[in-house]
Amino acid sequence: MKNLFDEIKEADAIVIGAGAGLSTSAGLTYSGERFEKYFYDFVKRFGIRDMYSGGFYPFPSEEIRWAWWARHIYFNRYIDAPKPVYRDLLKMVSDKDYFVITTNVDHQFQRAGFDKKRLFYTQGDYGLFQSVNPDIQKTFDNEEWVMKAMEAQGFVRDDQGVFQVPVDGKLLMEIPSELIPKCPDDGSDMTMNLRADDSFVEDEGWHRASAAYSDFIRRHENLHVLYLELGVGANTPVIIKYPFWQMTLANEKAVYACLNYGESFCPEEIADRSICIDGDIATILQES
Repeated sequence: MKNLFDEIKEADAIVIGAGAGLSTSAGLTYSGERFEKYFYDFVKRFGIRDMYSGGFYPFPSEEIRWAWWARHIYFNRYIDAPKPVYRDLLKMVSDKDYFVITTNVDHQFQRAGFDKKRLFYTQGDYGLFQSVNPDIQKTFDNEEWVMKAMEAQGFVRDDQGVFQVPVDGKLLMEIPSELIPKCPDDGSDMTMNLRADDSFVEDEGWHRASAAYSDFIRRHENLHVLYLELGVGANTPVIIKYPFWQMTLANEKAVYACLNYGESFCPEEIADRSICIDGDIATILQES
């Protein structure tokens, strides 16, 4: 453990690579008690078992499908994570030259106070819609729509302004037809700005972030860099894990660190410059 925090202090720069395991550690779980609290009616009617699979469910109407997505977006994008993992991480690196690349789409880095100019969300953002029309290569902020769709289902705000299930537990499992989101440019249907296939829109913001990340890597490639990988699984290793391994191997001053629950490992070629910690990220950061 001490080796990790020594590296964070001594590194010239830190590249943070974050996957779903980081948000899970922060309490943004997609199943269990949290899911059943906010989606109990969908569980009862459709037998959906978690938020991830619900995103692919063939709902019988657009009104129901978008009611689902309003909840999914709100409880994963427009509220703070239940645990302060992201804020704890920021405290550790705030005085360092850092950059974040993440496959997460829940906006929690910005909510915690990370510099927007030092973030690259490679796979999209729950807070953005895109048109199904491939000619419209831009994204649209969905916050106002989400709030209206949550109110339309019967969610009520608590003293902190956060939507909660009403005391009587009664919710509508659909939104009015007029609330189904349409593209403001041409009236076409909307969809989530999430990378699922080649229809994913890489807008101007995405390209700016990509260029900033590439520039950061180029400027620090021969310095003492800590490649800090947090909760990255095996689903998309080509985005973070493999590049981190390769960049560590190419730079003898670099160090690779992997924090993951049950999946913490590194190649033999960089084992002497790697720190692998198997455990809950929240617990590890709190012990700093």
